[in-house]
Amino acid sequence: MGAKVVIVTGGSSGIGLCTALALAQAGCRVYDFSRRDFSHEQIRHIGVDVASEAAVKAGVAKVLEAEKRIDAVVNCAGFGISGAVEFTRLEDAKAQFDVNFFGMVNVNKAVLPVMRQNGGGRIVNISSVAAVAHIPFQAYYSASKAAIESYTCALANEVKPFGISVTALQPGDIRTGFTAARRKEQLGDDIYGGRISRSVATMERDEENGMDPHTAGRYIGKITLKKRVKPVYTVGLGYKALSVLCKIMPCSLRNWIVGLLYAK
Repeated sequence: MGAKVVIVTGGSSGIGLCTALALAQAGCRVYDFSRRDFSHEQIRHIGVDVASEAAVKAGVAKVLEAEKRIDAVVNCAGFGISGAVEFTRLEDAKAQFDVNFFGMVNVNKAVLPVMRQNGGGRIVNISSVAAVAHIPFQAYYSASKAAIESYTCALANEVKPFGISVTALQPGDIRTGFTAARRKEQLGDDIYGGRISRSVATMERDEENGMDPHTAGRYIGKITLKKRVKPVYTVGLGYKALSVLCKIMPCSLRNWIVGLLYAK
């Protein structure tokens, strides 16, 4: 068999781009699914809105026409919204899930029959440490990432007999354009005593001082090509410790600590 064929959603920017580059440098034939215009000599771009099931199916068909197989998928496409639950418009909350969660679902549904017929494959879903350290004023983002992990663990057992392995990765704070692209809703900040703006400012400062995206991309690429995988990985030693603590601490203690950090 020749070079592995990998689809990276959101592969035109941020950790998606860094992951796509790491996989290309490892000898993979990499296809990016994203909405923005994008060109790179090592990455083959296909314009796809992952929130559209029809667009995803058409994109997968193009990859199959060119390559005849798909060996792996890395679901990086996503964005963040912030604001108080009380004042977040329902359409914005639904849009968060349409991209972060159901966009991933659309891609996986399209590639699973291909992988099953080929006798195996690897699916990598990008979650977040926010899946276990639930962040106030980013409730819908945290919920979308927690949903990814529940889905990943269930899907892994469903498709294991077909040689398909599924894993979720939890990045923490990473320096990317994700911070600037966040959709921020400050409505109600006066009612909440300025806590919305203070909390979001703290999150953004942490992100701007976070991990180099190329470090994260190399790690995700390594897991994508790993022979065997666990259901969930955390990116970065410090965040691994945080993830473990969040799982073993009583929920009330964990929520109190997160509240001290992000809800003051």
